[in-house]
Amino acid sequence: MGLEKYESKQQQILKPVSRIYPFISRFDMLTPALQDKVEEWQADEDSCSFKVKGFTVRLRIVERVENKHIKITSDDATGAVPIDFSFWIQLHEVSDMDTRIRLVLHAELNMMMRMMIGSKIQGGLDKAVEGLAMAFNQMP
Repeated sequence: MGLEKYESKQQQILKPVSRIYPFISRFDMLTPALQDKVEEWQADEDSCSFKVKGFTVRLRIVERVENKHIKITSDDATGAVPIDFSFWIQLHEVSDMDTRIRLVLHAELNMMMRMMIGSKIQGGLDKAVEGLAMAFNQMP
């Protein structure tokens, strides 16, 4: 087993970091955006759960640095999800109306999992960060 690191491309959001951080630092703030997109979405401030392809995924925010990043880990007591992982949502304010966002994932993958899903993880991170940036850019 090896710890793999995957980084999304950086996306630009034409908003100040102070408008973005409150949404990404609380799972319950994401409910309006996600409840229709995933099955059985449930969230409070620090944790959330949802179903993907029959698996229940539980996430927990374990670290917040205001206007800089949040760190999220898998919070799975049942062992239903076969991957141990953590990821960061990183924000970098270039100027008042230019914030850059990036997702960084650290996952404990065996060789088989790496071969099966390694390339999909990269694509998924890039799609996720594009979706986040698009949603924030459309925000009033």
